[in-house]
Amino acid sequence: MGEFSIWHWLIVLLIVIMIFGTKKLKNMGSDLGEAVRGFKQGMKEADAPAEKTAETETAAPPQVSTSATSPLGTRAQQAEDIAFKSK
Repeated sequence: MGEFSIWHWLIVLLIVIMIFGTKKLKNMGSDLGEAVRGFKQGMKEADAPAEKTAETETAAPPQVSTSATSPLGTRAQQAEDIAFKSK
Protein backbone atom coordinates (compact mmCIF):
# COMPACT_ATOMS: atom_id res chain seq x y z
CA MET A 1 0.00 0.00 0.00
CA GLY A 2 1.34 3.45 -0.83
CA GLU A 3 3.25 2.32 -3.92
CA PHE A 4 1.90 3.24 -7.31
CA SER A 5 2.23 0.84 -10.19
CA ILE A 6 2.37 1.80 -13.85
CA TRP A 7 -1.37 1.14 -14.11
CA HIS A 8 -2.15 3.73 -11.45
CA TRP A 9 -0.10 6.36 -13.30
CA LEU A 10 -1.75 5.50 -16.63
CA ILE A 11 -5.21 5.93 -15.11
CA VAL A 12 -4.23 9.29 -13.62
CA LEU A 13 -2.79 10.38 -16.98
CA LEU A 14 -5.98 9.31 -18.77
CA ILE A 15 -8.13 11.30 -16.32
CA VAL A 16 -5.94 14.41 -16.71
CA ILE A 17 -6.15 14.16 -20.51
CA MET A 18 -9.93 13.77 -20.33
CA ILE A 19 -10.29 16.81 -18.06
CA PHE A 20 -7.91 19.23 -19.79
CA GLY A 21 -7.68 17.86 -23.32
CA THR A 22 -4.54 17.35 -25.36
CA LYS A 23 -4.55 20.83 -26.90
CA LYS A 24 -4.62 22.57 -23.54
CA LEU A 25 -1.90 20.28 -22.18
CA LYS A 26 0.24 21.02 -25.24
CA ASN A 27 -0.20 24.77 -24.72
CA MET A 28 0.66 24.45 -21.04
CA GLY A 29 3.81 22.52 -21.92
CA SER A 30 4.97 25.11 -24.45
CA ASP A 31 4.24 27.94 -22.01
CA LEU A 32 6.27 26.18 -19.36
CA GLY A 33 9.16 25.72 -21.82
CA GLU A 34 9.11 29.42 -22.73
CA ALA A 35 9.08 30.37 -19.05
CA VAL A 36 12.13 28.21 -18.37
CA ARG A 37 13.99 29.70 -21.37
CA GLY A 38 13.11 33.22 -20.20
CA PHE A 39 14.33 32.42 -16.71
CA LYS A 40 17.66 31.09 -18.03
CA GLN A 41 18.12 34.16 -20.23
CA GLY A 42 17.36 36.43 -17.29
CA MET A 43 19.94 34.65 -15.18
CA LYS A 44 22.57 35.10 -17.91
CA GLU A 45 21.73 38.80 -18.20
CA ALA A 46 21.92 39.21 -14.43
CA ASP A 47 25.40 37.65 -14.39
CA ALA A 48 26.68 39.75 -17.32
CA PRO A 49 26.64 43.18 -15.53
CA ALA A 50 28.41 41.66 -12.54
CA GLU A 51 31.21 40.44 -14.82
CA LYS A 52 31.48 43.85 -16.52
CA THR A 53 31.82 45.68 -13.20
CA ALA A 54 34.52 43.26 -12.09
CA GLU A 55 36.45 43.92 -15.32
CA THR A 56 36.19 47.71 -14.99
CA GLU A 57 37.32 47.65 -11.37
CA THR A 58 40.52 45.83 -12.31
CA ALA A 59 41.27 48.14 -15.26
CA ALA A 60 43.57 51.13 -14.82
CA PRO A 61 41.80 54.42 -14.06
CA PRO A 62 41.71 57.00 -16.85
CA GLN A 63 44.41 59.64 -16.75
CA VAL A 64 43.25 63.15 -15.97
CA SER A 65 44.21 65.81 -18.47
CA THR A 66 46.19 68.69 -16.95
CA SER A 67 46.92 70.49 -20.18
CA ALA A 68 47.03 74.27 -19.83
CA THR A 69 46.22 74.81 -23.50
CA SER A 70 42.71 73.34 -23.40
CA PRO A 71 40.44 72.29 -20.54
CA LEU A 72 39.65 69.11 -22.47
CA GLY A 73 43.27 68.22 -23.24
CA THR A 74 44.80 67.44 -26.60
CA ARG A 75 43.02 65.51 -29.31
CA ALA A 76 45.27 62.49 -28.67
CA GLN A 77 44.25 62.46 -25.00
CA GLN A 78 40.59 62.80 -25.95
CA ALA A 79 40.93 59.85 -28.34
CA GLU A 80 42.57 57.78 -25.58
CA ASP A 81 39.76 58.68 -23.19
CA ILE A 82 37.13 57.66 -25.75
CA ALA A 83 38.96 54.39 -26.46
CA PHE A 84 39.19 53.64 -22.73
CA LYS A 85 35.51 54.39 -22.13
CA SER A 86 34.46 52.11 -24.97
CA LYS A 87 36.18 49.09 -23.37
